[in-house]
Amino acid sequence: MGQPLSMDLRSRVLAAIDGGMSCRSAAARFGVAPSTAIRWHGQRRDTGSFAPKPQGGDMRSHRVEERRDDILAIWEARKDITLDELRDALAAIGLTVSRVGLHRFFVRHGITRKKRPATRSSKTAPTS
Repeated sequence: MGQPLSMDLRSRVLAAIDGGMSCRSAAARFGVAPSTAIRWHGQRRDTGSFAPKPQGGDMRSHRVEERRDDILAIWEARKDITLDELRDALAAIGLTVSRVGLHRFFVRHGITRKKRPATRSSKTAPTS
């Protein structure tokens, strides 16, 4: 994802628009897309600010965090549950979440889910 254009450029484009230029001619003069100048002008008109909006970041974990108690209750009841089995149990109560989303949930909360081998380790030869 690219970086937002500088506040200096934004202020110069908007100053030209305030000075009587159209959005399209101000955009051509400063080398930005006409839609960009129109968007900056509309943003300043609507909010009073023309600063860039935040980019990136997590937009969906709040859905999983809202059901934190349900996820942890299922996990506490059966600590050897796999992520796919946990997904199925959550789907039964109305929460659809990806396996990766569940993994990130456990990482965020510092919960390790390492599975141990089912067989005893060999004393004569390495098993892995």
